[in-house]
Formats: sequence, C-alpha cells, structure tokens
Amino acid sequence: MKAFIVRVLLILVSLFLLVQIWIFASLAWWRTHPVDTTMFMRIAYYSDRSQPIQHEWLDYDQISDNLKKAVVAAEDGKFLQHKGFDWAGMQFALERNKDKGKVVAGGSTISQQLAKNLFLYNKRSFIRKGEEAIATWMMERMWSKQRILEVYLNSVEFGNHIYGAEAAARYYFGKSAKSLTREQASFLAAILTNPKYYQNNRNDRRLNYKKRMIQKYMRYSHIPN
Repeated sequence: MKAFIVRVLLILVSLFLLVQIWIFASLAWWRTHPVDTTMFMRIAYYSDRSQPIQHEWLDYDQISDNLKKAVVAAEDGKFLQHKGFDWAGMQFALERNKDKGKVVAGGSTISQQLAKNLFLYNKRSFIRKGEEAIATWMMERMWSKQRILEVYLNSVEFGNHIYGAEAAARYYFGKSAKSLTREQASFLAAILTNPKYYQNNRNDRRLNYKKRMIQKYMRYSHIPN
C-alpha cells in the first residue's frame, strides 16, 4: 500500500513538473512569435465545431491606442505598477463578494486573465487558481508589459468564437483594430466581462453604463510604449 501511494505521488509530481515545463517552453516561444491559438480557443472549437474560430494576429503598434487604454481602464488600472497580482484589488473583490453573498467582482489582473486564457479553463477551482498564479509569475518575469498586453489583446474573447482585437473590430464595426475610435474601443472593452451575452444585447443598460465609465477613465490609463 505504501509503495502504491509513493508511486501515485511520483506520477502526480511528474505530471505537475511536465505542465510547468510546457508552460515555460510556450512562454519562451511566444516571446517572439505570434500566439495562433489558446486553450480557450481550443475548448471553444471542440465544444462547437459548427463555426470556425475568428482570430487574426496584429502587432502591438497596429492596434489602436484607444483600445489599449480602454482595456486597461476596464480590466486592470494598475497594469504597469503590479508584478502580475493586484493584492489590493483582490481584497476589494473578496469584500464585495462577501457582502453580496455571491461572486460579483473579480480581482484578476490582465496578466492573470491571459495566463488562464493561454493555458487553462474557465471553471473556478483551487487547482486552476494555483496553476494560474504559477503561469502568471513566470509570464511577468519572461515577458515585458508591452508583450503581455499585446498577446492579451490578440487572444481575449469578444464573443462567440471571436478572439482578439482584429477579429472583434471586423465583426462589430467592419474595420481594422488599428482605426478604432474611443467610442468603439470603449464598447469592446465593456463587453469583456460577458462577451457572449453582450454580443446579442448591445443596448443593455449595464453595458452603456460601463462604456461611459471606461471613456471617463481612459484619459488616465497608462499603457506600455
């Protein structure tokens, strides 16, 4: 029995180490290569093959600064200040969720969200959060802030099978993400909290409120140069 337990533990440790090596190798490759697919994209594709994944990579300088500022304002106002984790933001989210008795706010940074999108899945669990933290820690030390934001904007979900700024700009506005206006950028940033719902409910009152707030704070957003 003891030998069996030891064998199981060795297998689990080996699997854990293999996952970390895979994440490290992927991050090393993606430092200089476009990210063509993510775990979220794969899950979406295999869950519903009735429509293709819409995704097209754009380099950082080809994406509108309006969208960069809008996304930072909406998702992670301290993006340039933290090292992957916004501890004050996490505490605030925990207190809000405790007061409401349910999850109404998240404290994840852009880096954490990107780590989840690239390597993990959406279901909440302690294992997923732990792996997300490890991947975020590695990413923040291997990539610049500009690279993190570039990959995030190119891989985040904007609707059903719609991933990345260019696919979103084409789908919603019939134009490239390079020429998005403040109004259009604030819309795309606002739908990130629930993209599949807002894709079909573009006049939702909560969405319009979010757009106004994002436009208000865009002027204070600091983005990597």
